[in-house]
Amino acid sequence: MDWLFDVRLVDGPAYWVSLVLGLAGALYLLVPPAGIRPRPWLYRILAAAAAALVLVGAVHWALINVFSVFPANIPNAVLLWVAVGAAALILLVLRLPRGGWRSRASGLAAALLVAVLCGVQINTYYGLNRTVSDLFGTALARIPVLEQELMRQPGESDGVQLQGWAPQGEMPAVGALRRHVIPGDVSGMDTREAYIYLPPAYFAQNRPALPVLVLVAGQPGGPADWLTGGQLQSHLDSYAAAHGGVAPVVVVPDPNGSQSANTMCMDSRIARADTYLAQDVRQWIKSTLAVDTDHRKWAAGGFSFGGTCALQLGTRHPDLFPSVLSFSGEAEPAIAKERHKTIEASFPGDPEAFIRQTPLAIMEQRRFEGSGLYLTAGQDDPEFIGYLRTLAAAAEEAGFTVRSYEVEHTGHSWDTSSKRIADALDFLAERWGLSG
Repeated sequence: MDWLFDVRLVDGPAYWVSLVLGLAGALYLLVPPAGIRPRPWLYRILAAAAAALVLVGAVHWALINVFSVFPANIPNAVLLWVAVGAAALILLVLRLPRGGWRSRASGLAAALLVAVLCGVQINTYYGLNRTVSDLFGTALARIPVLEQELMRQPGESDGVQLQGWAPQGEMPAVGALRRHVIPGDVSGMDTREAYIYLPPAYFAQNRPALPVLVLVAGQPGGPADWLTGGQLQSHLDSYAAAHGGVAPVVVVPDPNGSQSANTMCMDSRIARADTYLAQDVRQWIKSTLAVDTDHRKWAAGGFSFGGTCALQLGTRHPDLFPSVLSFSGEAEPAIAKERHKTIEASFPGDPEAFIRQTPLAIMEQRRFEGSGLYLTAGQDDPEFIGYLRTLAAAAEEAGFTVRSYEVEHTGHSWDTSSKRIADALDFLAERWGLSG
């Protein structure tokens, strides 16, 4: 069955089969059923399409503006595919009174094929589950817990100097993934397991002092998204292969605690997420992993919510995270699209307490000459392109070394990190004095 879990969902045969079958299902639903002439059925098709668009638009508006399920609009491309699925369902309902059980079964099968097509296209847009294994989490379940022998031993140093380092003995060809719960000893947070990437150099007999990259995933979501949508291991393995086995040790912690929770990466009434990342996670890394403990060789990064979080860490704690990678980050943390709802949820009655913690406000008050910021947003993601330009201008004004990129042919998807991660790692290597 391993072959089944390796089937790709965003390209390849399965993708094209879903496209062909989904279009066939849509065509079947568009053909008038027995007893209805073409023109009246055409009117019903148009009515179904209009009803689907209105329904999806209304639900989207309510999710954003009434229930505050998401702090930003769902991309139009995603909403369009949801509307296609809704229209197929409406057409199915219109067909049910016509014909016998075979006709009804055929209509149901056609609607299911359209629904599968819509799901595949939405998943392809976000780029989250690239294989069947990603979808069902089978590969994630096989990742072992971090073993004692891979942890920093009592009295162990950070390792030999990385500049000019050459491995002794054999190293594995690729890095390794491990998982471990990082306790919230100071913050009191109860979180999901973190994932750790250890590059080949970590396993060398003369282990070097490796830099550290802390990555945060989007919301809703969790640390595992960096392994599926972010393709963390393949990107880091490629980087290590081109750099003699050297790459950062990457830790992907969980600052939210659940799939739908949103702590905004802050210390607030909601949770002490900033304390968790800046104290609990930092201390766990330094005491548990054999890495360079000099924070000049540390960076924070993330996608979407995680990109916002990374810049928050870089502005609130530039001594801990002087380098930041923000892929499709927001201008400021948010729970709801309306700022007052975000403030009431986190700092009720005290908007200044919220504003003081936002990156833009901090960058107006202090300088960051020693810090670096790498920004991306998808060209087809206008809301986040606006955030990118606002943040890049403010960061440059505050003294950051800034590189910003509007990534071609992408929206608010994991492609904004995948297409730039190699360059982002080179940006970090330059700042760490490891390039060339």
